[in-house]
Amino acid sequence: MHTKRTTVVLAATFVLGCLHAGCGNNSASIKAATLKDRQIRHEAPDFVLKDADGKTVRLSDYKGKVILLDFWATSCGPCRVEIPWFTDMEHKKKDQGFEVLGISMDDGWEDVKPFLAGMKVNYRVVMGDELTSRMYGDVEAIPTTFLIDKQGKIAAIHVGLASRKAFEDGVDELLREGSTSAVVE
Repeated sequence: MHTKRTTVVLAATFVLGCLHAGCGNNSASIKAATLKDRQIRHEAPDFVLKDADGKTVRLSDYKGKVILLDFWATSCGPCRVEIPWFTDMEHKKKDQGFEVLGISMDDGWEDVKPFLAGMKVNYRVVMGDELTSRMYGDVEAIPTTFLIDKQGKIAAIHVGLASRKAFEDGVDELLREGSTSAVVE
């Protein structure tokens, strides 16, 4: 019989193990990135994927918005930690020009749709594939999350479980970019 404390210790051990081992994937490192300088950001690759309703989604449809692009899977424990954060961020920041876009790396919608309903996901999710993974640098570890600026350029990449604060700070900084006049000294 597990006590509540034992359950918490086991869950913490699992999360820390995922951080160290790359969540069961072959990633050698887990990192949470700070925003790249604007001059060295590269264009986020455009893709054409289908959402749960069979509608076509292109990343380019979101240009002009700050995007949190999350590669995830239903079997990923750390993904289950991050998804409620992303749902909350979508709710709070959508009117500020922010969107979350999830890319499920599962094999099909049969497990994904009930998972999304159970997690009360309020943002768009598409089904990824090997080509999409390759376009984004051969995504091997999940979750892998890209922060994309209003110009459609990759501003940060988080591999593995990052902190909620890291995501929120990055998104807030990207939302502020270009919204204030440059100060000349």
